Amino acid sequence: MRLFDQEKMVQLTSELRKSVQRLSALSKLCEEEFTADPDKIGSAKYHLIVAIEICIDICTHLISRNGYRVPEDYGDTFMVMSEVGALDPSFSEELKKMAKFRNRLVHLYWQVDDKQVYDILQNRLSDFKGFLDSIASFLGWQGLVSAPLTADR
Repeated sequence: MRLFDQEKMVQLTSELRKSVQRLSALSKLCEEEFTADPDKIGSAKYHLIVAIEICIDICTHLISRNGYRVPEDYGDTFMVMSEVGALDPSFSEELKKMAKFRNRLVHLYWQVDDKQVYDILQNRLSDFKGFLDSIASFLGWQGLVSAPLTADR
């Protein structure tokens, strides 16, 4: 039986759902409308940081509670979860890229292309649902996925 704090997991998944819903709303904008509005770009970047950070937090919580290998960096948290069977290896590679993108948003924000942010909104939001589905399956916990995660893409 895998160990986790149910209250913490409920809180994290609730916050992840909120950020993904906001990102999903932004994904409905056309590229021109999105890239012309610095507030929409800023909102997308912020909610991507939050959503990615929550995925990392979920992994680090499970790693810590269960005594799994200590990750070397944020991206490695997804690799650890792959090693223990929580995530598919190819999906964990995609999530590792997500962690690297989070680092760019936080530390090299001036180098992030707004069109890349828009592309993520259009094509990668479903990764958050895939992440939650994988974690819920790994934990055997339906409470994690009882409410649908809104990500049209």
